Parts: sequence; structure tokens; C-alpha cells
Amino acid sequence: QVQLVESGGGLVQAGGSLRLSCAASGRTSSVNFMAWFRQAPGKERELVAHISWSFGITYYANAAKGRFTISRDNAKNTVYLQMNSLKPEDTAVYYCAAKRSGLAYEYWGQGTQVTVSS
Repeated sequence: QVQLVESGGGLVQAGGSLRLSCAASGRTSSVNFMAWFRQAPGKERELVAHISWSFGITYYANAAKGRFTISRDNAKNTVYLQMNSLKPEDTAVYYCAAKRSGLAYEYWGQGTQVTVSS
């Protein structure tokens, strides 16, 4: 099992920045990918970005490209999401997720609220 704990959410004005953190514990050696998802009210959960744990290869959804940066600190078992130039449409609960392999993410954090005011 892998446990994930997010932090860093909050209220920010449009154009501002936030950095989310996700600390992993447990059988982290089995993790190959970590990701950030988000879910806005009334919408489905969507992938924001993911990163390969060993090589640091990243992927971004179109909405995140150029504004968000995903990174990891292997020594701290922590993944980050730096969010710049935030927009009201970025308002959502942001979830950290991890997987060993395959298509589905197996482990999820409890989520952290990000609210961007206009």
C-alpha cells in the first residue's frame, strides 16, 4: 500500500500562484508514476499532469501546459505541482495519485481545495 497526503491548496486571486505538495509513504519503491488530477463542481475528474518516478518524464494536459509544472523529490518521496497564472476555471479539488503500472491509478490522496477568485 501507498499513502498519499496533499497540502498547499487555498484561496488565491486570478493571476496568482500556488504550489501543491504530495507526500508519499508506504511501499513507495513500487510506484512508477505519480500524477495530479482535479475535479471541479459538476465535472468529471481530469488528469492535470503526471511524472515518471524514475526518469522524471512529464506529461501535461492542455489546460496545464505553460502554466503548471510537475516535479518530484525522490529523496523526500514528494511530488509537487507549481501552478502559475491561475484562472478561475482552475478552481477544483486537486488530487494526488500514484500507480505501479498499467492504465489505472491505484492510490489516491484525500484532495486539497484550490479556489481562484476573479
